[in-house]
Amino acid sequence: MLGRKPRLLIVDDQALNIQALHRVFAADCQVFMATSGAQALQLCSQQLPDLVLLDVQMPDMDGFEVCLRLKADAQLREIPVVFVTAHQDGDTETRGLDCGAVDFISKPFNPAVVRARVRTQLSLKLQSDLLREVAFIDGLTGLHNRRFFDERFNAELQRAQRNKSKLAIALIDVDFFKRYNDHYGHLSGDDCLRAVALALRLVLKRPGDIVCRFGGEEFACVLPETDAAGALAVGRAMEQTVRALRTPHAMSDVADVVTVSVGMAVGSPSPDWTMLSMADSELYRAKAEGRGQVRLQQLSDAAIAA
Repeated sequence: MLGRKPRLLIVDDQALNIQALHRVFAADCQVFMATSGAQALQLCSQQLPDLVLLDVQMPDMDGFEVCLRLKADAQLREIPVVFVTAHQDGDTETRGLDCGAVDFISKPFNPAVVRARVRTQLSLKLQSDLLREVAFIDGLTGLHNRRFFDERFNAELQRAQRNKSKLAIALIDVDFFKRYNDHYGHLSGDDCLRAVALALRLVLKRPGDIVCRFGGEEFACVLPETDAAGALAVGRAMEQTVRALRTPHAMSDVADVVTVSVGMAVGSPSPDWTMLSMADSELYRAKAEGRGQVRLQQLSDAAIAA
């Protein structure tokens, strides 16, 4: 949220209610609008709003169901939901809180009160995002850490299964890094990992692509909506970019500079498909066949050498 307007999604099946709320927040927020529960869920997946103002009573899918679906999605569950409703009874409020809502706004609403409540929730969301960001950052490389990778990978896996779309992941290992540490020292080893991390991050061009420090000298990459050709292009670019750093490595059996091995898995995942194990197997293959190279496997297909 830093450096940009907060994203606010208004969900209501009545156009007049949407227009009224839009007038309140148009100057301060990026406002998105949905007139049904299904449209709201789609916009949440696409735009990742910072807050949802959600009508309770809607045809087909009411606000309670929308809220429950948001909270059941690993990628969307952190989005706060404020219910906007004409009902002011305790049962409605209790049910909404049980679904995961953070507040209620009553219709007809007072613009000043609505603005104050939304400002409070957006402030809390910003604080939460900052805390989560700190918890998800690797202190040495500045990349996201293994904990973040696990959350993001699971979220993208669910999304790919839901949308029947392609997903690719990569495991990247610095070749003969123990020898590098033993020869050059651990401080130089830390510098090497930072340089590799930066090189890997610069390869990624799309906002949805991420690279994380997986542990030790190993990195992991998630590439949503990516087929085999696209994944291979990224894997090769990573291997070539690290090699192009020309970081001396006198103890490597691959080259006289630091190199990486890359194992990749790609396909349309099913619930029982262990992508991570497949990528790990391909990384092992890359190492066994000489290191400093990329190996990729597609679901139900033979491994591809690169």
